[in-house]
Amino acid sequence: MRPMPARPTLHLVDALPYVFRAWFSIPASVRAPDGRPINAVHGFAAFLLRLIAEERITHLAVAFDRSLTTSFRNDFYPAYKAQRELPDAELEAQLGDCEELARSLGAAVFADERFEADDLIATLAARLGPRAGRVVVVSSDKDLSQLVDARTELYDFARETRYKPHDVRAKFGVDPRQIADYLGLAGDAVDNIPGVRGVGAKTAAHLVGHFGDLDALYGRLGEVRTLTLRGAAALEARLAQGRELAFLSRQLATVSRDAPARASWSELRLRGPDPERVAALCARLGSERLRERLLARA
Repeated sequence: MRPMPARPTLHLVDALPYVFRAWFSIPASVRAPDGRPINAVHGFAAFLLRLIAEERITHLAVAFDRSLTTSFRNDFYPAYKAQRELPDAELEAQLGDCEELARSLGAAVFADERFEADDLIATLAARLGPRAGRVVVVSSDKDLSQLVDARTELYDFARETRYKPHDVRAKFGVDPRQIADYLGLAGDAVDNIPGVRGVGAKTAAHLVGHFGDLDALYGRLGEVRTLTLRGAAALEARLAQGRELAFLSRQLATVSRDAPARASWSELRLRGPDPERVAALCARLGSERLRERLLARA
């Protein structure tokens, strides 16, 4: 009997953290002949080329946030990410070229105005993950740790750190499936998710670990005063007062698995550099050096 072929590993990349990292790490003096900056494109290219080589990637999707400060979550919570400033205009002008760079390397690219990169990644993982041997989510965003399971790991490329279920538990004090409940209580200042006032990360982890999720916690709220937590009676009162915000915050923190991200396995196969696309992109950027680097991947 012929052996069954090995299932491929699917890599799902959250692009913007690495675009922003490139913007800050590559000198602004890296510019096109017409004077416009191309440092973020060069840095993002270096990241993708290194990732592809080190991971020996065969199937790749790269997800971008098309809108940097809003998503469908603002429909029910207008303050979501409202504290964030728009990126520097010189960085924002390079985002389209970063998308085209990924395409020119043969990667499938996903972006949407209403759904965030996290949602696109979660949707692809849900739809294609069961047919993969392994799923590697490349991101530094803790929200994506809720996707980690026996076959899915979170890879923080910049820190060279991989998170499997026990690593998520060690870092946050809860299981991956409980991350949204944990953030429902603790909140997330980065995304302006409020959480429950006065409930910090350690207390949130203790509560979620004890009760399992927000539904059980609020269904048995009277038990909180019996826990070995300092100020348990006052905590019970804070939780009761913050009930609505807790469930709202969980909703904000939960990644959507119903984003407009559909692809077949063949569409996600990394095909390698497209010489015509590479040449067109690098001609527009006026960078022969970048063209040579990208085509060397072939």
